[in-house]
Amino acid sequence: MDLRKDFPRSMRFKLAGYAHLARMIDKCRAVVAGTEGEYIYPCPMDDRLMEFVGITSEQFTSAVKANSTDDGVVKWLEQTATPHQPTELEEWNQKLLARGPSSPESAAKFKKYLAAIDPSRTDIAAWSDLQDLEERRAVPRREPAHHHQ
Repeated sequence: MDLRKDFPRSMRFKLAGYAHLARMIDKCRAVVAGTEGEYIYPCPMDDRLMEFVGITSEQFTSAVKANSTDDGVVKWLEQTATPHQPTELEEWNQKLLARGPSSPESAAKFKKYLAAIDPSRTDIAAWSDLQDLEERRAVPRREPAHHHQ
């Protein structure tokens, strides 16, 4: 996967029920191949997913290296991960996808990226939407953000 030419899959794309997993696989494959460009793996979102399923980035990287397909990685994950109820997983997915900047530094970075991509989109408050916008996916207009903690 060459992320200097292609975008990784959206955080919203679910694999085995997990938001962000496909994206994390894409970024990990690119890092292994040395083609990640400006993408970072593991990033804070990757860390959140790995923490939720109870694995380390070393374990995940080894699994990605050992499995050339998503199916192989998913099988490994299902055998290794801390199991979660579907409702718990869906709740976690929603929370991850709604996540915005968590510090003043991160808020400043978010504003800077958004201004560079599309300053008219004042409705964008979540990293998942910002990434989708940056990677030229359609992002529906949202109600102005009300901050939920």
